[in-house]
Amino acid sequence: MSNVIETKNLSKVYKGVVPVHAVDNVDLQIEDNEFTAIVGPSGSGKTTLLNIIGGLDRPTSGNVLVNGNELASLNDNQLIDFRLKHIGFVFQSYNLIPVLTAKENTEFIMLLQKISKQERDERVEKLLTDVGLGDKMNSRPTQLSGGQQQRVAVARALASKPDFILADEPTANLDSKSAENLLDIMLRLNKEEGVTFVFSTHDQRVIDRARRVITLEDGKIVKDERK
Repeated sequence: MSNVIETKNLSKVYKGVVPVHAVDNVDLQIEDNEFTAIVGPSGSGKTTLLNIIGGLDRPTSGNVLVNGNELASLNDNQLIDFRLKHIGFVFQSYNLIPVLTAKENTEFIMLLQKISKQERDERVEKLLTDVGLGDKMNSRPTQLSGGQQQRVAVARALASKPDFILADEPTANLDSKSAENLLDIMLRLNKEEGVTFVFSTHDQRVIDRARRVITLEDGKIVKDERK
């Protein structure tokens, strides 16, 4: 298995009267096809680490490599383009565009990638069917439940055929049944389609399904367990 994500001596320090080491000298390798949960108490650095891995934030020091590509070597425009082509995101707040349908939200990133209409239509239909929303393609976010909106977000994250998907507390705003359904879909996509998922989470249901659990405390990895 190859490393899709690798960090070396990664640190993020927020300056203030007392500097805060949100991420503190983290060395981490995530292999292709992993289903990994990054856990820890609030303030442990989970979201900061995910944001740096995803190129949404820059480290104070250290390196992040995605399939061998060094993110620090990219300028802001190159980093935007790299995220567009290589990294999928699922956020706890869904972040769907309210005026667009499920189909339009899912295909939006493919429009930015200048993918042909025929390929977009075929891929969107498959993705929304895969997440159980084949009959909701023309529904807008307000016509969907929270769980359905998050499934659209997963389909959108997959649309660009990313190297991996980062999911930051994806079940935080969902009821128990919707969370279970969403996680089962993501686990199936991991097993059947080989999609690599990295979660930041407090949710025991995510932790129970993960095949690797990385625990952060005060920005440091204190435990790394494989099941």
